[in-house]
Amino acid sequence: MKKVKWFLILFAGIIFSGFQTNAQSFKEIDILGYWLNEDKDAKVEITVVDGKYFGEIVWLDEPIEPETGLPKVDDENSDPELAKRPVMGLQLLKDFEYEGEDIWMGGTIYDPKNGKTYKCKMTMQEYDLLYIRGYIGAAWMGLGRTTEWTRATLDD
Repeated sequence: MKKVKWFLILFAGIIFSGFQTNAQSFKEIDILGYWLNEDKDAKVEITVVDGKYFGEIVWLDEPIEPETGLPKVDDENSDPELAKRPVMGLQLLKDFEYEGEDIWMGGTIYDPKNGKTYKCKMTMQEYDLLYIRGYIGAAWMGLGRTTEWTRATLDD
């Protein structure tokens, strides 16, 4: 009976270690670089400053307003002064910290399409795929939306 028990423990250990080797873990800095948003109409560069992560728009599919011929501005923002600022160069991601286990939290995301800022969580499950979850309240409550960003280069 002891041999069977040890065999089962050994077998379970081999199976479990096989699952562990397939799980991919990312380094804190793997999030750095260029990311194309889900709509593929903006590219965001994620950088780190003093241990906190930020993301700024560095490319727009349509950077110019067709009606005016002028650069797009943050016209959905309820603050009249902020509504005049250009969308190009706008900081969307702010103050994230790496929490471990491929998760960056503690920051906010600004959505220029509705002019609102949300708490945010970022998760990498694949090297070229970043899940961005903007939410109200607590992340686990389900009051939010998740989008998928894909890794890009500035030239893509």
